[in-house]
Amino acid sequence: MNLKIVRTTPENPDFQKLISLLDSALAINNGNQNDFFASHNKTDNVRNAIVAYLDEIPVATGAIKPYSEVKIEIKRMFVHPDFRGNGIASCVLDELENWARELGFHEAILETGTKQTEALGLYPKKGYEITPNYPPYENSEMSVCMCKNLIS
Repeated sequence: MNLKIVRTTPENPDFQKLISLLDSALAINNGNQNDFFASHNKTDNVRNAIVAYLDEIPVATGAIKPYSEVKIEIKRMFVHPDFRGNGIASCVLDELENWARELGFHEAILETGTKQTEALGLYPKKGYEITPNYPPYENSEMSVCMCKNLIS
């Protein structure tokens, strides 16, 4: 497996193509709650994005967005369905965490959905712990929020 992870911005065309696929999948999973989630998944305030390439094919993405002075939020994690099960999501997450540390953040937080079974399996394996839902997800029964200390 020749995986190359590139740090970029949300303007990257490969990032945008993968996010379009992610949004389509989330629209199905989120059902009538999709408008709420979609409004919080915009990349307007995101400056740090990643695209993972497998043999030059864009297969995965992720991004980080400051949540506070010490917390970074993991956003837009996605692996193309044809390439899942190869550890790519774990590599993307590792790179996002490394980038967050380099930027001086101490904690990573994230929100995923109760129907995102792959995500619910991945994050605890990577050291994330379920935490009370943070704003704007505090009243969402479809949200699962997690956190991880990046300083150890």
